[in-house]
Amino acid sequence: MIILWIDPGTTTVWYCLLEDKNSKIKIIDYWVLKTAPKINLEIKLLEIWTDLVELIKTHKVEKIVIEKLYFQTNTKTAIDVAQARGVVMYEAIKHNLKIEEYTPLQVKKAITWNWKANKIQLKNAIKILFWLEEVPYYDDAADAIGMAYMWALNKNFLE
Repeated sequence: MIILWIDPGTTTVWYCLLEDKNSKIKIIDYWVLKTAPKINLEIKLLEIWTDLVELIKTHKVEKIVIEKLYFQTNTKTAIDVAQARGVVMYEAIKHNLKIEEYTPLQVKKAITWNWKANKIQLKNAIKILFWLEEVPYYDDAADAIGMAYMWALNKNFLE
């Protein structure tokens, strides 16, 4: 099974592709889909959709895991990101993909056993879990890997 994890945004959309084969989890790829910062939101959403369709088709994705949104103060950002999230969810439904959602706190607890873990602790845990040569440079890349890994843990635990 190929799992695509998405951290929705409007200028950057982080993703991670994992393969879960016979309960062995392997990173296929993780990186970012980028849009130009100064273009209209509707053009950003179209670019995100185009890149997302390409990822789903190229890798034969079977499941999408998406980060739940949590905003305390910036309402405009929350609304824009929610629209990007809607594009992801729409495309998942259109391709008949299952959707799961987790919060960043759930990921921290699952990966580090500490819901108060900082980004460095999360990155180090990801490095160890996946036998990476170095920690992921970007915080959001570690989040992407952790979110997809959390889904795989839950799937294997519940079976």
